[in-house]
Amino acid sequence: MGMVKLEPKCSKIVNGVSFDPNPNWSFKELLSELNSLESKPFTKSPSREIRGVRKREKIEKKAFVMRVCDLDFVESDCEDEIDSGSLVPSSKFVYISDSEDSEDEAMQPLQVAFPHKMGVAEGAFHELTHEHKLGVKEEQRNQVTAIEAQLVAMKEKYTSEYAQSLKTIDANREMDRKRDTHYQRKIAVDLDNHLTAIQRDHAHRSQIEERRIRDDAAVEEAKRKEKALHEENLRQQKAKAEEEARREAARRVEESKIAEEAEKAKEAAEKLAKEKSAAASAATQNVLSTSPAADVPIQSTGNLIRAIANALKLEEKRLQIYKELEERNQSILSGVNMDLRPKEREIARRIKQISGSHESVRSKASELLKIFNDPALPQSVTVAMFAKKVIAIFETPNANFNTSAFACGHVIVYVSAQIPVVMNLLLAELHKVCMYTVPKHVTNSKTAFQTKERYCKAIGFREEDGNLESMDQYLERLRSYMKLYGALVQTEVQGVQNLHGLEEGWTWLAWFLNALPATLLTAVALEAFLRMAGFALYRKYKDQFRKVLNAISREFVHKLKASGKPEISSVITRLEDYINSNRFLEEPEGWRLKDTLLSHNADFESQDDGRQQYQQSSYRQQPQYQQYQQSSFRQYY
Repeated sequence: MGMVKLEPKCSKIVNGVSFDPNPNWSFKELLSELNSLESKPFTKSPSREIRGVRKREKIEKKAFVMRVCDLDFVESDCEDEIDSGSLVPSSKFVYISDSEDSEDEAMQPLQVAFPHKMGVAEGAFHELTHEHKLGVKEEQRNQVTAIEAQLVAMKEKYTSEYAQSLKTIDANREMDRKRDTHYQRKIAVDLDNHLTAIQRDHAHRSQIEERRIRDDAAVEEAKRKEKALHEENLRQQKAKAEEEARREAARRVEESKIAEEAEKAKEAAEKLAKEKSAAASAATQNVLSTSPAADVPIQSTGNLIRAIANALKLEEKRLQIYKELEERNQSILSGVNMDLRPKEREIARRIKQISGSHESVRSKASELLKIFNDPALPQSVTVAMFAKKVIAIFETPNANFNTSAFACGHVIVYVSAQIPVVMNLLLAELHKVCMYTVPKHVTNSKTAFQTKERYCKAIGFREEDGNLESMDQYLERLRSYMKLYGALVQTEVQGVQNLHGLEEGWTWLAWFLNALPATLLTAVALEAFLRMAGFALYRKYKDQFRKVLNAISREFVHKLKASGKPEISSVITRLEDYINSNRFLEEPEGWRLKDTLLSHNADFESQDDGRQQYQQSSYRQQPQYQQYQQSSFRQYY
């Protein structure tokens, strides 16, 4: 009987895995096997059962040798089999492949020659042993596969949980970053609001402090001027007292001399002296009784100029201020090469942008004051530009003339409250271009003017290219000037003193009616003034203003009709319509500014009342003005 030793042709261990799954493994060997499977996993295929092959394992390392001898066989045959039988080395494991070709090739060297007959018990034992081994190996293989699947599932689970943990960490980090950004933004906003509040409070405190400083300076300036005026009055009174004392002393000396001479004279000389003294006394009394009053209109040589004395004095004073300022500006600019046209255009643009709203009036007044206070150019130069530009812009009427004139009146009042010389310059400019703003009238005299052209030039006609403008053009400019003057006079701003307000307008009306004749020019001037200022004058003077209108209708209009000139009829119609229709009860177009705000004059309320009262025209302090204001319409009634 031959012996067979089965050995695989390949290595017993591939990738750390043995082909011989020993059922007697230890725990360490099992862990090593699991680690190798985890590091290099592979898929095992079920083993193929080899039928008809009996394997027996020997503990010894030498090959298994089988000898079979049957007594029934012929001895020669046994010997031949023994001689022909060869020892075949065998291995404990068999290489198993998924491919059928490789299986056939691997099984070819395993074909061994077994004896034709084998014991039943031994064969059954070998069969059971082989099946037991296969079952154990299959069970081990299933356990390894289950453990392997469990490890893979656990790895996937742990990998998923790890990835989820990373996502959670990233999400938490992103949430923390967003919260930190939001918190920082909130801190920045709160800090900005806090700093803004601090800055606003600081600015408010600074404005209050500046306003207090300005108020204190204004009070000190008013006190200084009042003190200077008081000292000047005291000085004048002292000089007057000294002059009177000197005259009294001279008179006493003269009287003593006369007394001495009278004592030495004879009785005839004393009688003659008494007669001469009586004659001189009578002559003096006669002169005093025939001297003109201050309220009688002054007339120049040849009775050419018709005006009130105080009106001419005020005109002369304003023109003198204007002349001195012009001379000062000429001296300042004579040695400086400076282009003033950009500044003139800027001032003109601000004036043209004035509209009938409180916001526009306040903003343009502030911008003009900023220009006047600019140290780059003397203030006297810029205010003179402003006065000239106002007159130049408003000499031509347009569709919104009334609205612009009323709004410009507010701007002038605001500006003159800060810079009083602006009002004097503006009135001087008006007096130069329109004599009826004084008021005064020049009578046409052939002996004085000789020609009509000379008279027209004297009263303000313009000459272009050697030709005088027409009467309609002159009347149009005259009406525009008087409307601007009326708008300025009637302007009232809460908290701001108008240096040439309704009281001056009331005085102007009295001077006009008491001194000026009823002509076409005076009628146009009066009608334009009443259209703009009549409503405000009626609000203040009520029945007194009605009496003046009745006097105009009774005296002034009657004289116009009596002249019989056809060109006056349109002016008469407008005057009668204004008086008879009670137009003075209606607000003129553009009189009320739009968008009224309670705080529209907050920037100007800080002016001191004492300084504003002191800034009034100086003629108010004169006794002649106070006396004349009480009886301004006495002659006309």
